[in-house]
Amino acid sequence: MIYPISPDYLSISSSIKRVTVDHEMKPNTVFLSLAEELQVFILSFLPYRDILHCTSICKALRQTYVSSSELQYIVELGGQHLLPVPNTDNHTPISQRLRLLRNKAHAWFKADVDSFEPFPIPYKLYTTGMIIASGHVYFWDKDDDTARIIPLLPKPPQQTFQRYWSPGTLCSVPHSTNIAVFMDPAQNLIAVAYIVDHKTTFIDLKALSVDGVHPRAAGQTMFLSGLPGHDDSEIRTKTVELKGLGRHIALERCLSVEQGTSSNDMWQLQIWDWQHSTTPNSVLSGLTDPEYGTTFDFCFLGDNRLLVLTNDLKIYSIEDMSQTPQLLACFLLPIPLDGTRFYLPLDQIQAQQSMYTSDPAHRILCIVAGYPTSHVFIISTKVFFDLNGIAATTPIPWENWGPSNTRVFNQSEFCAICGNRVLQRFCVREEYKLHVMDFSPLAVTNRRGLGRVVKEPSTIYISGYTYTPGDSLTTFLPYVEVVLDRTFQDDVPDIWIDEDRMYLFDSEEQTMEGTSTLRVVAV
Repeated sequence: MIYPISPDYLSISSSIKRVTVDHEMKPNTVFLSLAEELQVFILSFLPYRDILHCTSICKALRQTYVSSSELQYIVELGGQHLLPVPNTDNHTPISQRLRLLRNKAHAWFKADVDSFEPFPIPYKLYTTGMIIASGHVYFWDKDDDTARIIPLLPKPPQQTFQRYWSPGTLCSVPHSTNIAVFMDPAQNLIAVAYIVDHKTTFIDLKALSVDGVHPRAAGQTMFLSGLPGHDDSEIRTKTVELKGLGRHIALERCLSVEQGTSSNDMWQLQIWDWQHSTTPNSVLSGLTDPEYGTTFDFCFLGDNRLLVLTNDLKIYSIEDMSQTPQLLACFLLPIPLDGTRFYLPLDQIQAQQSMYTSDPAHRILCIVAGYPTSHVFIISTKVFFDLNGIAATTPIPWENWGPSNTRVFNQSEFCAICGNRVLQRFCVREEYKLHVMDFSPLAVTNRRGLGRVVKEPSTIYISGYTYTPGDSLTTFLPYVEVVLDRTFQDDVPDIWIDEDRMYLFDSEEQTMEGTSTLRVVAV
């Protein structure tokens, strides 16, 4: 039963929170005299940490918590940094959802890499880009101008897509060349970026399920803004990347811009609210650092924030898509970057039929700095949301934000991320092993005796740089780690993860028919 919230209940809730501040204060007896069902209802409005605080200092409230699957589910979601997904199956009992959620967290620490389901996929070595997200694997072969999407062991009643686009069918505009493809199965969307006559770039929005314009798109074609002060003949596109999340689609371009007899390298990022506009009013651009090359990447942090990586990290608000993104803060990095990219989870594209999703304000992202040695930065996104009192125009030094919000490794070659879990590939004495790391607050509880709790600081050496503050980095973001049993030597796989599975893929293993095997490990 759902009860209306009265001022009396809100006052009682405030009293409970005051009790958590002063341990000598006796709990509000009016609240404790209420029926347990009402106590649970009122407690459910508190943040999960406050629920734990209240129930830790009052035996009666502790008993209420222990007997309430609803309160435990709220704490479990919050402790794993998950958010409930609205309008999903509400018929599953809370007690069952709680058990499934706890068991899933535990299962990650005892995944059996040798127990997998082989999944044959058509893969052309060296020319095919492959992405796994939302229960599908999809490819785009730039040389052949073909694309394909295939469902991976779907769960009913999940909507699935299986399509193949032969040469010339992704875009039918005359004298055009396709330069990037983005697919979002959760929204039945495929976006194709193309250049006409080697000059002007456009993006077409179509449905994955059938040919034709996407039914929710503002129009079939999205148009790019020009570079101020230059016409198309002065601009050469060097690289592009197309990304999307929810209502946003963004195109990143690295450009060579001619100015008389010289040229400059620039980056440009254009963002569309694709369901409401075909023109990008939200545009960022800048010169590329000539000393460190074309380091640039970006990612969406939820519906209204954008993180841009150049030689620092800048967080922007993109809530108002009618204007240039608003700079909220700038975070300095401790070393210069070259060959650097984000590894951000594509699980941001919400899994279909899921009852929960990771909280954008409490996810993990990864930055790999590739020169002169490989350094992997695992960063908690909470630092990009806790911005009270921070001036956007004043860069924040690494020492003020980095050590407590990151872990830095220098032996990893590849990692995959889903929410607060990281799967990394480490090399020791020419052998590779997979390490599962969980950075959520409840990871210690969920491990059930498995793995290693890492709370102490760790230090890596950063020799090879010329202007760093010292020769080492010390970081101490807590996590739990399990090293999986399987050892890899010659057959070192690429890896992906989502909330239910690991995906291991060795692109070198191909049959005569041109197929490769994707190993799907259930957890």
